[in-house]
Amino acid sequence: MTSMGKTRRMMSVGLIGAALALTLAAPARAGETPTAAAGWQVTPTGTDARFRGLAPVDHRTAWAAGSKGTVLRTTDGGRSWRNVSPAGAGDLEFRDVEAFDARRAVVLAIGEGEASRVLRTEDGGATWTESFRNTDARAFYDCMTFFDRRHGLAMSDPVDGRYRILSTRDGGRSWQVLPSAGMPDALPGEAGFAASGQCLVSAGPRDVWLATGGGAIARVLHSADRGLTWTATDTPVPAGDPARGVFGLAFRDRTHGIAVGGDYRKDQPSPQAGAVSTDGGRTWRPSATPPPAYRSGVAWLPHSRTAALAVGPTGTDLTTDGGRTWRTVDTGSYDTVDCTPDGSCWASGEKGRIARLATGS
Repeated sequence: MTSMGKTRRMMSVGLIGAALALTLAAPARAGETPTAAAGWQVTPTGTDARFRGLAPVDHRTAWAAGSKGTVLRTTDGGRSWRNVSPAGAGDLEFRDVEAFDARRAVVLAIGEGEASRVLRTEDGGATWTESFRNTDARAFYDCMTFFDRRHGLAMSDPVDGRYRILSTRDGGRSWQVLPSAGMPDALPGEAGFAASGQCLVSAGPRDVWLATGGGAIARVLHSADRGLTWTATDTPVPAGDPARGVFGLAFRDRTHGIAVGGDYRKDQPSPQAGAVSTDGGRTWRPSATPPPAYRSGVAWLPHSRTAALAVGPTGTDLTTDGGRTWRTVDTGSYDTVDCTPDGSCWASGEKGRIARLATGS
């Protein structure tokens, strides 16, 4: 094994250990982190915004986007956060953010008609430029993803019976609606969920997946050509109600994927809230031991072939077998989770909560 391979394996083992250490800590009340050397460590943000958009770059730099037009950035590992919200954006609901480094990031605001917008910064949030404003009252944009620093997509709920895909080739400076000829028809009542910035995810230079709910069946759509043509596959995650379906996806490569979801209503159970694919989303099978409740976000631990985290309002779950079985490791509330290639994991959610997974080292 090369020295780089050994380093990556050590990072993966450390992060898995940090997640497992949460189970050994004193039980935490909802919204709190157990007092332990390793586990989720909440960072002070100074705001009560709800952060469903999260884009960590590395162990020092991360961006978060949320309610009331709020965008935060840290460059010191979460010890301090700087409010870099766009001027005059207080009425916008940011639900997704994609960051390229400490200076360049793109945020997506959701909503009907002109409430759906994309803004971009190239100076760490000191100034923002609006690069897209939706003018179609029928469209409602939910999520976005980038394949690299130039090529990215954003998705809207169905318009004229098909999901609408927005494309950029210049890092989010300009956007164009892609033709819908290669998009399958949406099911009656079907839509995406703007819950975690993970209803549209990519892996590699061309593959992208879209998660759905609300219809009779929860589906995952896949494109291998950056959104020009798509195929749809049924999943075992329950649907049949506007509050049910697949809420979050994560692919560690173009083959291995995890889907999480359920019913976001607090008084409703979420049986079979997880599913796994090993063929690029062509087929999905239910998790043998799924997360015990609704989960909106999921992320593979870096450099691990089997470990991932899922988060939701009632806790964090860990899998060490590729999503087949899950165990709850924390009871704090988070909406989304993401990990970086250099070995750090972050989570964010309601009441200004943003946390890092500390290894205790």
